[in-house]
Order: sequence, then structure tokens, then C-alpha cells
Amino acid sequence: MVDKITGSKSFSPMGNLNRTGKSGGAQKSASANRSDRVDFSSALNNATKAQAVSSTQETARADKLQALKAQIENGSYKPDLDKVAASILPFIMNEA
Repeated sequence: MVDKITGSKSFSPMGNLNRTGKSGGAQKSASANRSDRVDFSSALNNATKAQAVSSTQETARADKLQALKAQIENGSYKPDLDKVAASILPFIMNEA
């Protein structure tokens, strides 16, 4: 990188060279042929879909919890004791 310090205490390229050593005109014509582009539409669509799925899952979970609370309150909740024991067993074995 070739820079010189001017009297105004700022940096500027020496001559007509940019940081890559090419003349400024050559770089301008090369960059005129290509353009930068950013497309957020697909990312926004994916985020919207994920948010919709998440809200649907939250609604289903809330409904399931409400049904379980109602079963507990009226005494009709009967958990599967084999599943409960199977899920607790690894914790008991690690503590022993």
C-alpha cells in the first residue's frame, strides 16, 4: 500500500494508483460491468414461515397444557407410569 501524507494531515493515493496498484480508470471500467445486489426477500419469506410455524406450535402446546390442567383438576389425569419410570431411571442410575 503506497500512501503519502499531505499538508492537510489526510491520506491520499500517490499518483493515479489505487491500493491494488492498478490505475484508477481500469478499476472504474471493471466495476461498471458488474453490480452488487442484495436480496432479502427469500430470507424474509423464510423468517415469516418460521414465525407462523412457531406460533402454530405455541398454540397447540397451550391447548395441550390447558387440557392436561383440566384433567388434573377433575381427577381424570392418568399418566403412563411405565413412561414416567423409564424417563426417571437414567437420572436415578447416574446419582447412585
